[in-house]
Amino acid sequence: MTFRLSLQKRFTIWVAALVIFLVGAILWVIEKREVNTIFDEYTNRGLLFTRSMAELNLRSLLVWDVDALQSSVDEQIDENRLYIIIYDRYATPIVYNRQIASDRAIYSQSQLQGEIVPKSAYIQAKEVLLDKTLRRVLEIEIPIFDRSSGSRWGSVKLGLSLAGLPAEIRKIRLVLILLGAAGLLLGILGATVLARRITRPLKRLSEGTVRIARGDFAHKIDIDSTDEIGHLARRFNEMSEKLRLTLEEIEATNKKLVQSEKLAQVGRMAATIAHEIRNPLTSVKLNIQKIQTSPHLDETEREHAALSGEGIVQIERFIKELLNFTRVSELQKAHFSIEQVLDESLKLLRGVFAEKRIAVERRYVPGLPEVVLDGDRLRQVFANVLRNAAEAVEPGGRVSISAARIDHDGACRLRVRIADNGSGIPEKDWENIFEPFFTTKPQGFGLGLANARKIVEQHKGTIRVVLKRGPGTAFEILLPCEEPR
Repeated sequence: MTFRLSLQKRFTIWVAALVIFLVGAILWVIEKREVNTIFDEYTNRGLLFTRSMAELNLRSLLVWDVDALQSSVDEQIDENRLYIIIYDRYATPIVYNRQIASDRAIYSQSQLQGEIVPKSAYIQAKEVLLDKTLRRVLEIEIPIFDRSSGSRWGSVKLGLSLAGLPAEIRKIRLVLILLGAAGLLLGILGATVLARRITRPLKRLSEGTVRIARGDFAHKIDIDSTDEIGHLARRFNEMSEKLRLTLEEIEATNKKLVQSEKLAQVGRMAATIAHEIRNPLTSVKLNIQKIQTSPHLDETEREHAALSGEGIVQIERFIKELLNFTRVSELQKAHFSIEQVLDESLKLLRGVFAEKRIAVERRYVPGLPEVVLDGDRLRQVFANVLRNAAEAVEPGGRVSISAARIDHDGACRLRVRIADNGSGIPEKDWENIFEPFFTTKPQGFGLGLANARKIVEQHKGTIRVVLKRGPGTAFEILLPCEEPR
């Protein structure tokens, strides 16, 4: 089994390793500088003290007051100043503290011999044996010059204890370790947050590609950053949107192909029906009409003959609708006012509306542009929709008709909306009602709305059922219009 780390974990590990290296290097440099600073502080302190001793004891050295020199040395000895030695001009020790009296190797030899300038100094960290104990000291020796004569009269040697140096270094190291640990924690925390900020959009991008690969082209990758990842996400969203539109176009094309195949099948069937049924049906109709004129029929026989005649009329109407649906005729287009076409469609159904006392409400936006259309075919569409509305409402119902200009997908469109307050159509059937032979009415052939959609699409428009407030159904018809000049 292969062990794999996620991109976030790998990024965190690498950044943490880099932080550890950088923090360690910085702390190492700081420690070296701090140690040197402490050592320089010891050196400066020792030089300052040694120079003050030289100035203080110059006069006693000039008059050769050994007792004063010894007293001065004894007064300055403490736990940090382990030994003080004063030499004469010949590098011979004159006085030194009694603690080193038995350690001749410490005081017997001066480090400043030969030609020495006033600013000469001997500085050396070393280990010396004091009272049988090995002690680490900073040994400093400077010459004693008489400024008036410029002559050298001797030198002063100081042995400064370095016993406190390791403790100070350890304290500095502890502080640096604490600072390093805090910096390391902050670095790892920052690396984790940074890794999450970088990898989370990548994870969302990866999840989005998986969903799009599965066919969910409506999914949008929600990344608002302005960096390369955000740019990639936006390009990916554009690609998925184009794929979605292409898929919708393919589905629409497939639907049209299926619809065309259906129409072809219906056309062949209609031709067969017209040929096989229509001619014999005409003979039957004529014979029934002739029988109805016979004086030998009683009332019951006349009623039966009338019912037969009505049935034949209904069959003829079905054949006519079927032939009209399957017939592809060229549109006779001309400039029309949409208000005029709607009003003429209403006149065709004036009797139906009056019989059921249906109130008609018309709302036309003033100044609507003219449209180029086949007036007869569009009147057929509007009349079909209005007839369905009249059949759907109860006596005393209401039908509203509105027309307005809108911008749809950047193009001018006329929107005609026909709504009623009838029983309504179930939402699951909103698309099915435009299919041939589908109907929700107890009577009818299911070809009216299918023919209406065919005519509207011939005009490069659309027809659909839309949601409305309250009961009833609303049809929306969009037709292309000319831009106003």
